[in-house]
Amino acid sequence: MAEIMMTGPWSLTIPETMYDTLDRHLFPGDHDEHGAVMVAGVFTAPDGSVRLLARDLFLARDGVDYVPGKRGYRMLKAQFIQRHILACRDEKLVYLAIHNHGGRGTVAFSPDDYASHERGYPALLDISAGNAVGALVFAAGAVAGDIWLPGGRRVTLERAEITGRRWQVLRPAPDRAARKALPLYDRQTRIFGDAGQHVLAGMSVAIVGLGGVGSLVAEYLARLGVGTIWLIDPDRIDPTNLPRVVGARRADIWWALGGPSAPAWLRRRVLTFASRKVDIARRVIRQANKATRVKIVAANVLAPEAAAALLSCDYIFLAADEMRARLLVNAIVHQYLIPGVQIGSKVSVADNGDVTDVFSVVRPLRPGMNCLWCNQLINPGKLADEAKNDGERKRQRYVDDKDVAAPSVITLNAVGAAHACNDFLFYAMGMSGAASTDFARYDSRSRAVMFSTPRTDPDCTECGSGKGSRLGHGQSGPDLQCSLGKVPATRFLYARRHGVSSREATLLLDHTPPAITVLVEQQRRYVRASNFQLAANVNFGGSRFTEPRGRRVVRMFTFWARMIIMDRREPALRRIEKVLLAEHTGNSH
Repeated sequence: MAEIMMTGPWSLTIPETMYDTLDRHLFPGDHDEHGAVMVAGVFTAPDGSVRLLARDLFLARDGVDYVPGKRGYRMLKAQFIQRHILACRDEKLVYLAIHNHGGRGTVAFSPDDYASHERGYPALLDISAGNAVGALVFAAGAVAGDIWLPGGRRVTLERAEITGRRWQVLRPAPDRAARKALPLYDRQTRIFGDAGQHVLAGMSVAIVGLGGVGSLVAEYLARLGVGTIWLIDPDRIDPTNLPRVVGARRADIWWALGGPSAPAWLRRRVLTFASRKVDIARRVIRQANKATRVKIVAANVLAPEAAAALLSCDYIFLAADEMRARLLVNAIVHQYLIPGVQIGSKVSVADNGDVTDVFSVVRPLRPGMNCLWCNQLINPGKLADEAKNDGERKRQRYVDDKDVAAPSVITLNAVGAAHACNDFLFYAMGMSGAASTDFARYDSRSRAVMFSTPRTDPDCTECGSGKGSRLGHGQSGPDLQCSLGKVPATRFLYARRHGVSSREATLLLDHTPPAITVLVEQQRRYVRASNFQLAANVNFGGSRFTEPRGRRVVRMFTFWARMIIMDRREPALRRIEKVLLAEHTGNSH
């Protein structure tokens, strides 16, 4: 498999519960040195930056695993090191030895520390069989790292991020760069300062689902000053969306042609040309804040390109009700240690038409803490239903959700969206230290607020730390469940990095040069065969004499359009083949 280049800065993400355990162990109040081992997964972003993902922590017992050193003050026992370096080798994880120094706000390795690394880490690299190894040194409010890579290269750790109830950033030394926020944020910076506004400007946030809730979130984040917003939704606007989707206009659905007075067949046809929800949200964001960078994926979140976008984000808003979306986002939260929130509003109506329940929910998702699977918020029955096509649902008498319109009101959507954005804001500012991460339910009819503490299962395959679970495993963890089946995360990264499809990335990652040529040729033949089949249906099929003339004209137009596309695609296929072969063999192009 070709290597993804690790050329950017290195950082470490630690779940808050793990960091609290480590902090208590390193700084019990005795002003002495203590040790531990952390094992971490790896995520390499398309820009070359690398995130280490803390998966598990093993505390060294004083006098047993952490003993007086032969050349330095203290050292880890060889047996303790061996046990964990072998586990890292088997699970393709990074081994990180930890100790602490005194002081506050700044920390660095001592000459004795570096000498110890140079004596021992080349041997650890040999044992780890291609995985990185390294060391971390902590002080109160600071961390430094020395990471050794296969081939003899060494990198330093730029920062560590603690994610949980609030977001904390530790560095080797304080970041004292002077920053002044724009005057338009004056009322916000009176709460969290210019530095806080700079943090928001540097964040990348994803919104999954741009309906009634997601469209509100998009505008709120833009006005807060979030730097980059990813918009993910495959749908187009329809007339019933106008009262609740922020920024939607009659012109977005060609109201003059597709309004209630138009024939049903014309309304259906016009809706296929309606504006996409991601385009409407982008328009709203640009009107609210021209400095925000907007990136759109007009596809279901289960599509590889959408899932790949989530992996590089700092926070995820899940505003889609699909169970498969919940399953995927929940997996990403725990496997890649990316926090998020699931938002929704629901109006329940009885068979006689009476409204029985009206509420909004905000469910914070934190790595290793809040899991939708553990809390039975991912329904296996609905997952199976969503995996079926429309025909299978009808044969098995499932309700076709596409044809059943759920009640929805913009004010109810605003309740959940506002609370979720407030939670994100105080999380990012580090101002929610004692805040709860309980799931919240806002009952609009009774004006009651209810909180429920999420359940946790240490044996959960999503959020647990047991062998084979997703938590902190990164690229070496279980495959993500996407629309193309089980698609390894590495394939997402190659697809984004090289600007090719997931199928073409598979060629690059998994096949030898001859197989690449064969599979590209298979793709050529498939496209040509489908065109010829369409031609046969148009010119020689039995429908030639029975279908309406207008429909047959459309079919003939489609055939010739696809033939023209194929002519233009042929050079692209040759170019893709050349790129893939060059990447596979390491040649430049």
